[in-house]
Amino acid sequence: MTRVYIADALPEERSALRLLIRDLEMEVVGEAVDWRATLDNAPVNQLDILLVEWSLLPSNLGTQALAKLRMLCPSVIIIILLSHLDAHKKMAISESADSFISKSDMPEHVAEHLRLAAANVPFFTKRISNAN
Repeated sequence: MTRVYIADALPEERSALRLLIRDLEMEVVGEAVDWRATLDNAPVNQLDILLVEWSLLPSNLGTQALAKLRMLCPSVIIIILLSHLDAHKKMAISESADSFISKSDMPEHVAEHLRLAAANVPFFTKRISNAN
């Protein structure tokens, strides 16, 4: 079963994601409402996919914050949740995250994106194992 961690400050958004993830027969292994909790808890939860709301990242440190997260969770698929995509966010995502989901997407599109990410979990685990 694919294990997913949700990092989003808004309870209603975490709740909607939790329901969608359970409908996809994935397991929610943890949740965070801020960046510090994400850094402290996500790496110890043996997760496969990490959903992170862009606004949780420290201001003006998106690239560096994502790079630190990638170091702490090297074999995890990191998907950024965002309201809109600008050049700064696009650069940060391309450097350290694996993908993004727009919060304005229909639930069916979000579900498909998560299904595709889950299908890649074995590839990511193998990629990291071979790199060491």
